[in-house]
Amino acid sequence: MPYFQSFLLNAPPASEAAEPSMILAAVLLSLVVIYFASKVGGELCSRINLPPVLGELVGGVLVGVSALSLLVFPEGGIEASQSLLMQFLQNTAGLSPEAAPAVFATQSEVISVLAELGVIILLFEIGLESDLQELIKVGPQAAIVAVVGVVAPFAAGTAGLVFLFHLSTVPAIFAGAALTATSIGITAKVLAELGQLTTKEGQIIIGAAVLDDVLGIIVLAVVASLAKTGEVQVVSTIWLIVSAGAFLIGAIIVGRLLSPLFVSLVDGMKTRGQLLTVSVVFAFVLSYIATVIQLEAILGAFAAGLILAETDKRGELEEQVLPVADLFVPIFFVCVGAKTDLSVLNPAVPANREGLIIAAFLIVVAIVGKVITGFTVFGQDQLNKLAIGVGMIPRGEVGLVFAGVGSASGALSESTEAAIIMMVILTTFIAPPFLRLVFKEPQAAIATGETPEKLQ
Repeated sequence: MPYFQSFLLNAPPASEAAEPSMILAAVLLSLVVIYFASKVGGELCSRINLPPVLGELVGGVLVGVSALSLLVFPEGGIEASQSLLMQFLQNTAGLSPEAAPAVFATQSEVISVLAELGVIILLFEIGLESDLQELIKVGPQAAIVAVVGVVAPFAAGTAGLVFLFHLSTVPAIFAGAALTATSIGITAKVLAELGQLTTKEGQIIIGAAVLDDVLGIIVLAVVASLAKTGEVQVVSTIWLIVSAGAFLIGAIIVGRLLSPLFVSLVDGMKTRGQLLTVSVVFAFVLSYIATVIQLEAILGAFAAGLILAETDKRGELEEQVLPVADLFVPIFFVCVGAKTDLSVLNPAVPANREGLIIAAFLIVVAIVGKVITGFTVFGQDQLNKLAIGVGMIPRGEVGLVFAGVGSASGALSESTEAAIIMMVILTTFIAPPFLRLVFKEPQAAIATGETPEKLQ
């Protein structure tokens, strides 16, 4: 088990008593908790006509820091002694208290990496199910939705915090920036579960969410620079914009040119799983390139899916990716829920009260600022514009990244950080049921009680 051993070799001296077998045991137990929580939550939500992904998020909350403390992570200030899973290992597997911190840190890192793989696989699958030609067709509408979805909440949030709550400029800008991004993973999963991914509304939402991700990264880079140096680094910002555009356009153009080579390579191989393996390698290569140029890995995975969807292997590949997604994707959603600390919602804690007031304002701006984006699509009266706006609401892990960077830089007070976290929590959890309300499910599916099988 070289992977786990490498973690131990780089760990501090106090971790020398830790054994790779203990780390493996902790990871296995974590996965048991994750899969149990995802399936129970997903099944319950499915039976009451709610998106299963909402159940996975709620299941994560129940096993995470807000409730049972079975799946907790050190970045939230949690120690090994507070993890029930570590206590279980101490009582049943002989894990020593001295080795527990190292095992806890390594186990958390492994689960976090698996969660990142989960969202990469999810976006690869979403890319496979998307229609590149349709995305190009709705490109102008998606661009308008994305730009308005960034500018409107950012401007309203920043101005409101400065003039209504008298926050200083930098914290207000950070909080306003946290309102800009859209969690493409959550929205895409819900759209797939509702069978709306390939509709015009679905393609506009996905296209806008992808652009939102790029714009969100640029906004984060700008505000992080502002917090550190007090000024915006123009050159690095321009470089980020150029590299993002060049990557997305270049990856699709080059990928389409190379797709015949991909098909002939797969057809010439005789070993089992050749299509899935080569496709995943392609997705990982593009994800790596995206990461290297300081973009999100999920953008590379999405681009890979779009490219391979243009080949005649699309249908076969979609079937083969499903079991892989079923294993990895729930890890991501349960981890998002597990890291959600609902204690910031407790008004009995004095430090939370100011945050609750600011949070109420941020939540209104976060919802309205995204819902209005659907109504910016002009000349398309047949479109479900409300659904487009609602699809842009969830912030998910993206908003937490803004809060984390702002907190680490010292730009955010505890109350402002808590307000951002509350905004992220609410927008993440209300979007799935709202999407089900605004999208009308096919009558045949309702009559038979069937739901789309993909991504479930």
